[in-house]
Order: sequence, then structure tokens, then C-alpha cells
Amino acid sequence: MAKGKSVYVCTGCGYESSKWNGKCPNCGEWNTFEETAPIAAAPSARSKSRAVRDISDNIVKIRSVNARAQEVRYKTGLGELDRVLGGGLVKGSIVLLGGEPGIGKSTLLLQICEYLGKQCSVLYVSGEESVKQIKLRAERLGVNSDDLYLVSENDAEAICEAVVKEEPDIVMIDSIQTMTIQSVASSAGSVTQVRECTNLFLHTAKSREVPFIIVGHVNKDGAIAGPKVLEHVVDAVLYFEGQRNFSYRILRAVKNRFGSTNEIGVFDMRSKGLAEVPNPSQLLLSGRPTDVSGCCVACVMEGSRPILAEVQALVTKSTFSAPRRTSDGFDYNRLYLIIAVLEKRLGFYLGGLDVYVNVVGGMTLDEPAADLSIALAIYSGLRDLVVDEKTIAFGEVGLGGELRAISYTEQRISEAERMGFERCILPAQSLRGINKQDYTIKLIGAKNLRQAFDEIEK
Repeated sequence: MAKGKSVYVCTGCGYESSKWNGKCPNCGEWNTFEETAPIAAAPSARSKSRAVRDISDNIVKIRSVNARAQEVRYKTGLGELDRVLGGGLVKGSIVLLGGEPGIGKSTLLLQICEYLGKQCSVLYVSGEESVKQIKLRAERLGVNSDDLYLVSENDAEAICEAVVKEEPDIVMIDSIQTMTIQSVASSAGSVTQVRECTNLFLHTAKSREVPFIIVGHVNKDGAIAGPKVLEHVVDAVLYFEGQRNFSYRILRAVKNRFGSTNEIGVFDMRSKGLAEVPNPSQLLLSGRPTDVSGCCVACVMEGSRPILAEVQALVTKSTFSAPRRTSDGFDYNRLYLIIAVLEKRLGFYLGGLDVYVNVVGGMTLDEPAADLSIALAIYSGLRDLVVDEKTIAFGEVGLGGELRAISYTEQRISEAERMGFERCILPAQSLRGINKQDYTIKLIGAKNLRQAFDEIEK
């Protein structure tokens, strides 16, 4: 690049600078500046030679716009994905799907092509695989739709020209980091290329009313790689989450212009692709031991869906001067908080004991409602007391040992009742306004941890 004609762009946020900086002044990240050629500026709006386009004929009343859900959305064939999207794929929208390598992003897209291909034409564009490689994966997944078209291409302009010419109903891009524009003097995956390719796809999607599903790579921090403007441009941002050693996958929306971001989709990765999990609580509680101390069932809210998960705690004598505290699936600092409350408010000595906490199934309990279940599991492991298998508990623990009220109480109770639990221990304040006669499950309100511990000893 010619000296003096290049600019430096932050790969984290897209901030541009005339010189290289070790730390980005906009997002604060270190060593994220890359040298790139500037894009030629568009003609000034004040230029007299530029004709101003008249858009007055395009202005319409909102009441005259016909946007009924059944006319503007495509069903994907996966109820869990439709739930996260808000009812289906909206015409003319751009959906960004991110996730770690090998999590199942391409598998998810190829699977929905089988259902979508029965009602509309789908163009699957891959910049990472050849057509034969896609075909081999499609045969493994049982995808053989007549209206599914494949192409291996990296030129974003050529792809948009093909979309205008062939007029497919849905376009899938795998992935945005492999797309390039020939006129942009930078490599594929750079900030400039990702930004300009996305803007080109956006213009095509809105002008032709063709929905685009774009796969995005993630960086080492788990965020979608590329400038932050990428997430602002698209209509929906979905994250595909999971752990390599577990088969469960969670699809979560962090942005959705056409639906709620409170919904999640749960999938199970199998040899023949992703399978929907309409009842994740039953899957997570299967094979639960019934005569082992240190086990308790918690209920957390994933969006608007209550999910039951088993919490296990192992309390044993420490062989070190400083006892170990290990947590998997629960916040490490909050575990220390609960242990401190048990020692100070209830008089249990845990200073010479190791405490190990694990959430079965790879779930992450990231809300305070799981505090009571963690405390009961630790108490059960300390006293070697078995918690009844038909008992469930949820509630927030305060520093004074009190139990604080939580949200979505009725939804949690209904889910526990549906899963066959007979007793539910929860904060007494959460029972206000709830008629116990409406439920067959026994509701036990506790004001503090001491009352909750007394209930499990009965």
C-alpha cells in the first residue's frame, strides 16, 4: 500500500484512524488495528451536478401497509428456530447466525433447506466448501430438495447479480468472512470487506424482498468477528451455543427487529443432524440419582421458558491449607457468597472443607433464582442428607440469610407440576397473590435458609 493513502481500521469496532494505535480509543481493545486502503468517497450531496431523487411518491400511511404475519414470514420447519425468530423468517430480512466452529451452524441451515425447498426456492452459497462437499453433507442429513440450488462462490457482487437474475425466494451465505468485493483492496474477512459485503447483501435483500441468512465466525472472546457495525446492519443476530463434550445446543437471539429476544431454542446434536428438544427439562433430568446426597433440582428461566436442571454439590474434607471451591455451570463468585452466608448466618464451618458444585447437562444457571437450590445441595452434601427426588427449590439468597422474591413464579411452579414434582420450596414473598388451591403440587414458603433446611429434613 502506498504510504499516506492507507488507513488503519479496528477489527473489533470498525474505528478508523490515519495512524496505527496499540489501543483502540473507541472500544479499548489492544492490537486490533489493521492497515487497509480507504474506500473512495461518494460524491457530495451538495454537488450541483448530482440530481436529487424525488421520494415523495414512496411516502405512504402506516395504515395502508399490508403486513400480515402469514404473508411476510416463511416457516423453517423447525419449531425451535421459528420460536427464536418470532414466528418465522421475514421476507427481505437479514439474519446473522454466529457460533463457534463445529457447533452446527451449517448443519442447521442445510436442514431447514429440506423444508423450505418444498414451498420455495433456496440458494445456498458457500465460500468454504465445494458443491460436492455440500452434497455429501446433505446426503448424511437426508436433504434432497428439488428447489435447493448450490453454488461455491466468494464474489459478493456476482452473488447479488445471480440473486437478481435467478430470483430465489431465500438466500443463505456461508460465511460472510469468506465473501469479497473485487473493488475493495483488502483480504477476505477484513473489517472493510465484511462491512461492504454486508451492505451489498442488505441492499439486495431489501430491494428484492429476499431474506438472507448469513453465517458469521466468532473470535476468541465468543463475539461475532468483524466490526460491530455488522450487528447493527442486520435485522436479527442469533448465537448458536453449546459445549463440545455435550450434545445439547442452545439458539439464542440477542437482537431481533421482528420478534422478542427472550426466546431460546434447544437442539440435540445427533449423527444425522440436529433434533429439536421440545421438553429440555425432561432431557436434563433423565437418569437422575434418587438416593444420593448433595443433589437438588433448580428452575431457571431461559427467556420466557422455564427449564429444570439438576444441581450437584460435593462437600469433602480438604487436604490443603486453603480449601478448594470449584463451580461448573454456576457463577464462581456467587458460590463464595452462598458459602459465606452459610458460615456466618447459620453457623456451618466450611473453612476446612472443599466444595464442588456442578450443573448437570452443561446448563449455565446465571440468575439469582438458583441460589436456594445451590444452598440446599451444599447443605445436603454437608449433612449427608438425601433431598427427596420429588422436591424442587428456587429463590434468591440475601446476605442476611433471607430468601428474596423472584420473578415468573407461576411459570416455574407450573413447569415443576408438569414434570411430576410434589413439593416446591420457594420464598414466602413469592407466594403473595398465588392461590395454592390452583396447583396439585405442595407449595412451601420459607422466609430464610433455616426454614428451607428444616423442610427437607421432614
